[in-house]
Amino acid sequence: MGGRDRRAKEGAGFWADEKAGFWSGAGTGRGAGHRLGRPSGRRLVRFLPAVVIIVGVVFDLVTPARITAAPLFAAAPLVAAPFYPAIGTLLVAIVSLCAELSLHLYIDSTLDPAALTELLTVVVVSVLAMYINGVVRRSGQRLASARIIAETAQRAVLPRPAERIGGLRIAARYEAAQEGAFIGGDLFAVQDTPYGVRLVVGDVRGKGLEAVEAVAVVIGSFREAAEQESSLEGVAQRLERALRREGTRRDGLDVFEGFTTAVLAEIPHGENVVRLLNRGHPEPLLMCENGAVRMLAPTDPALPLGMSDLGAWPDRAEEAAYPDGATLLFYTDGLTEARDNRGAFYVPRERLDGRIFHGPDDLLQALIDDVRVHTGGTGSQDDMALLAVSRPIEGQLDWRRAMPAFP
Repeated sequence: MGGRDRRAKEGAGFWADEKAGFWSGAGTGRGAGHRLGRPSGRRLVRFLPAVVIIVGVVFDLVTPARITAAPLFAAAPLVAAPFYPAIGTLLVAIVSLCAELSLHLYIDSTLDPAALTELLTVVVVSVLAMYINGVVRRSGQRLASARIIAETAQRAVLPRPAERIGGLRIAARYEAAQEGAFIGGDLFAVQDTPYGVRLVVGDVRGKGLEAVEAVAVVIGSFREAAEQESSLEGVAQRLERALRREGTRRDGLDVFEGFTTAVLAEIPHGENVVRLLNRGHPEPLLMCENGAVRMLAPTDPALPLGMSDLGAWPDRAEEAAYPDGATLLFYTDGLTEARDNRGAFYVPRERLDGRIFHGPDDLLQALIDDVRVHTGGTGSQDDMALLAVSRPIEGQLDWRRAMPAFP
């Protein structure tokens, strides 16, 4: 029995180490999550309980009677518990118990106290596995519910704009840096108003729920001001006042340091121009029909919204040509701060220059894919909000893309 106990302890210890390693790998960031999502990983998990039982049977047959494979038979239901449904876990437990019982009857032709102890161990561990399975399933249901709530909140706080607004083609994407996250401190909104199509793209300082609250404040204020104010300057001042009111409700440093970088744009109906007002935000890009890319930088840099205490001067919107067939690309600093393995930043103007896209949605998808290539598959380390606005040409063909988006 000394060898049997030692072998059982070693087997149980091996399983505990493997289980701990498996779970630690499954929960360590984005890369681990993608590894579990691969088809090979799913197949391994599906067949692992059967492999454990088969290995236990072979091990018991080829080793002396004093050495037992009971730890493997006990481990099989535990392996199945986190990944199988309840009926599957129960079937694995029954098969493990039957395999253990059959081996004892085949090898020893009787059930001695040691054999009964091993069978009882498999039964107890199987009951524990069923309990773990129930806990995992309930946790999965709560997680699914939380994800639904998060998605609903995202749609309420940051709804995706329609594909066509005021005769323009619109596409928007939000790429959260944190695995499983849906929304952070980046924002965008597009609205058709009596003064033209107006939009805002911004980035709230900070993370977490406070940043989401500020996003809701900025978007809510923008939608109201865009309809009522006759100028972009008036819209910017309304957002400034809204953020100052929000800042007074916060404690600590946020009272003094809360701010939002933003760029406001207005595209008047029937005019081939765009008016821009930039408050400390990355400069938008104008992508022409021939693939040329131009950065729309402000003449006079301005402080972000919410920082008027440090300096106040009149906002001045600037006007630029926006010809037919051109696309405006707005983005947050998550795009320009994406780095490759050498530490080089992503430069969207250089990467997009000379490229022609089918439409705004194709542009954003190609841009997201190219960022993943640039960063080696990890993506940006910061949230990334993208908004593309195209002015279509009448009679433009859908197959206009002349070359691959990125080689």
